[in-house]
Amino acid sequence: MDKAAIYHRPESEYAYMYDSKTVHIRIRTKKDNVEKVNILHGDPYLIYLPNQLMKSPLTKIASSRWHDYWQIELSGPHRRMSYIFELEAADEIIYYSDIGALSHEVSHLDIAYNYFKLPYLHEADRFKEPRWVKDTVWYHIFPERFANGDPSLTPEGALPWNSTIVPKNRDFFGGDLKGIYDHLDYLEDLGINGLYFCPIFEANSNHKYDTVDYYEIDKHFGDKEMFRKLVDEAHRRGMRVMLDAVFNHIGSHAPQWLDIVEKGEQSIYKDWFHIHSLPIKAVDMKDYRNYQAINYDAFGYVPNMPKWNTSHPEVKQHLLAIAKYWIEEFDIDAWRLDVANEVDHRFWRSFHDEVTALKPDFYIVGEIWHSSQAWLQGDQFHAVMNYPLTRAISDFFLTKTANATELNERIQEQTMLYRKQTNQVMLNSLDSHDTPRILTIAGGDKKAVKSALAFMYLQQGSPCLYYGTEMGLDGGNDPECRKVMPWDPEQQDLDMHAFVRQLIHLRREYAHHIVNGTTSYQVEGNLIMVEIVYDEKVIKGYFNQSEESVTVEKDGLEVLLELMVEDHEIQAGGLMIVNGSMVKI
Repeated sequence: MDKAAIYHRPESEYAYMYDSKTVHIRIRTKKDNVEKVNILHGDPYLIYLPNQLMKSPLTKIASSRWHDYWQIELSGPHRRMSYIFELEAADEIIYYSDIGALSHEVSHLDIAYNYFKLPYLHEADRFKEPRWVKDTVWYHIFPERFANGDPSLTPEGALPWNSTIVPKNRDFFGGDLKGIYDHLDYLEDLGINGLYFCPIFEANSNHKYDTVDYYEIDKHFGDKEMFRKLVDEAHRRGMRVMLDAVFNHIGSHAPQWLDIVEKGEQSIYKDWFHIHSLPIKAVDMKDYRNYQAINYDAFGYVPNMPKWNTSHPEVKQHLLAIAKYWIEEFDIDAWRLDVANEVDHRFWRSFHDEVTALKPDFYIVGEIWHSSQAWLQGDQFHAVMNYPLTRAISDFFLTKTANATELNERIQEQTMLYRKQTNQVMLNSLDSHDTPRILTIAGGDKKAVKSALAFMYLQQGSPCLYYGTEMGLDGGNDPECRKVMPWDPEQQDLDMHAFVRQLIHLRREYAHHIVNGTTSYQVEGNLIMVEIVYDEKVIKGYFNQSEESVTVEKDGLEVLLELMVEDHEIQAGGLMIVNGSMVKI
């Protein structure tokens, strides 16, 4: 038995409260190295009495490239627990304890220090996910490019609304809030019940991530009256609203920054930012990659985005007041937080407490592109943008740089980073305003795009569709991924739209099953099968990325979605999702 590969940590994703009555406990072992895992558990004050130390088997729930993961769900009358693992391999049996691996001698069970502890299970410490997110399909809108509903707001020099135009960094087209409002019927028909907007606050750029005033709607987007009308109508239709905010940095035209530029040491805001020396150096935007050119911290080295000092008490209160304002005044349902990993954890803990005090089921999403356990303990964010899942799916379906086995292993590995309730509300997407569009990543292969989307919509988490994907919109890296929405029928891919609409409605109908079920994967060559079991019902998805057709048995089953299927054969690049009992390949 490879003892160096064994890992467990209490009060983490390896031992946590799932709900008020249930605890999940996991342990990791080397792949295919351990045959059986048991847990001996009980109340720490009673385990030394007769029949009080219970023994229960764990189930292997995941396997990655190097490890197996075992889990058990426990519940009982006690709100505290001592436990120790019993691991059995072909050649030996050991106990795994709080002090490491121990020989399989019963005397080790008499020593209190050998046990892992969950000292007391406080409801206040439980990760509480907003449950409505599990049923939500988001639509990600870049407001400047979705629809022009009020031409009187259109910036001077705006380009014509034409999705064949490849935008440049400083181009404007005239999208606004009225345009979104006018197309709520379209979004509702598509099946969308969550609206995620890139920033709408006053700023000089087209992307609005260089905020000037967090309390004002940008003049080219409309006003608060229009925004209130949009939120109210979205809520009436059962749609949630998520706004995007940048609390890492501000725009250089914001009054606080201009005050420092003008007054230097005399400015009351000089400690609100990370300034190395005064006066502030004037830096040409062309030189923003020259890190020696600026004398203050910024987003990257972009001079027009100076970084907030969020540990400063006045800055903290200023930003928290903004976060609460849009909830109190407009009843928004969620914040997506830009560059969230570069803001201190203490700030985010205060942020979490303040906004959930106003609205207990509020949803908080951080923009973090890497493993995010430190932010997902239940006291900061509920979710992050799940870019590791994005890359795994993209590498298999879109760029063909990974095989089915690698996709399976990467998903298993990623899932085991977090609690179950965290995985259930992660924000899953395949492209965004920061990445190339999936049709471009796939080199124009539309069936690959359809397969990738369908596969993602069967994963736990809340799926998010980037505007225009359903119409076949393409585009490279920022700013090319920010083309205008193709409202001209001649520029629309109606076949793609029909497929995505069907997929979204499938997800909405079976969301409870998909999110709460037990998901497993089966790989044969470059065919991957997803099986989701919940309440004795089974959904299976077959994704054939091999070069040959695959025969499946589907008689008597309800086919929910299919692509390139002829009778019982899934053609190369095709897929089939069925609802029913076991299906044999």
